[in-house]
Amino acid sequence: MVAKFGGTSIGNGEKIRKAAQSVVNEYMKGNKVVVVVSAINKTTDDFIKVVEDSVDSNVTDKQMAEILSMGEMTSVRVMSSVIESLGVKSEYMDPFNDNWPIITNSNFLDAKIDFSTSELVSKELIKMTNQGIIPVVCGFLGKGSDGEITTLGRGGSDITAFFLGHCLKADEVIIVTDVDGVMSTDPNKIECAEKLDKISVEEMRDLATHGAQVLHPYALKYKDPKISAKIISYENGDLSNPGTTIVGPFEGEMMKTTTLYPEPISVVAIVGDAMLKKPGILSKLTSILAKNDINILGISAGQNSITTFLNNKDSVEAYHLLHEIVVDSEELSSLSLGKEIAMITLVSPDFIETPGIISDITDPLRENNINIVEISSSQTAVVLFVDWEDGKKAYEFAKKALE
Repeated sequence: MVAKFGGTSIGNGEKIRKAAQSVVNEYMKGNKVVVVVSAINKTTDDFIKVVEDSVDSNVTDKQMAEILSMGEMTSVRVMSSVIESLGVKSEYMDPFNDNWPIITNSNFLDAKIDFSTSELVSKELIKMTNQGIIPVVCGFLGKGSDGEITTLGRGGSDITAFFLGHCLKADEVIIVTDVDGVMSTDPNKIECAEKLDKISVEEMRDLATHGAQVLHPYALKYKDPKISAKIISYENGDLSNPGTTIVGPFEGEMMKTTTLYPEPISVVAIVGDAMLKKPGILSKLTSILAKNDINILGISAGQNSITTFLNNKDSVEAYHLLHEIVVDSEELSSLSLGKEIAMITLVSPDFIETPGIISDITDPLRENNINIVEISSSQTAVVLFVDWEDGKKAYEFAKKALE
């Protein structure tokens, strides 16, 4: 297994000893363990503040990477020493080690992993575990092609753990942090929040992107679908604690795909003065469609309008049902049934880390006089609505933009 300990889980001597003991306990059960550690709690933030207060923008990226690396390089030495004090042989690994397993490009502060080289070098960790050694690896850090220290950016220790889990074909990747697992919401805001037994990679990614700090969203790109993963609290001192299991991604789930919906879609637009300031309007409109088993493929809301995207076969019925709501409402004025349109869905795990991806997709459409009726996006998907007659052409342009 690969066990990653975040900064809060090794925030002081007592916590480090508890973390080391949990690792040794697994070792004594006959399990092979590779440990990944972050910098001790707030160390990285302290380094950044010191730099800002002293040299500020005069520090080079190379110098900054070297400064930031000291947190993790201290953590591995302490953790490895504590494990050995508990009677099990351990070796720490940092980028100065000849067999350092995370090889990257030379982008000092946001390095990308060289998969093929790193997969080859990481096999040294297997040899160590076969010899009864517990390796303790710096999270967050990489080594460039010329031996320079690089960093993987925020969430880098999670990236390290998931990547090593993949390379080593680990049975499990365990993320040890300061919470029992993933909660139904922030327990500091709602006391009755409940721990989830499991959560999908897609759900976890969206939660993390929108502010949940349990796991960095970019790290999930490195999760191997064949390997179990979970999030647990350091307070239990037990790596076998169930925590929250991260499920997926399933085979083919997060590959880059571009899909043209096979049938025309109809648009029903409802207008009203400042309608979105009136509570319950959206609920009335969607509820009447749900009661009549009409699926909504997309919805767009503006200050004075709500647009629904529906299967063409349901559009006339939906049009009449929504008209009943409009004439009975003081807030709504009118509605219209638009012409047929096409829906194109693009999915990629890279969207979250690709600035300008929307313009890369839409610019070719603009250059070829294809009008976009509506566009919506999430962390991993972009949905385009265009006139039906432009659908196939827009699909080809969108597909090319994703290649």
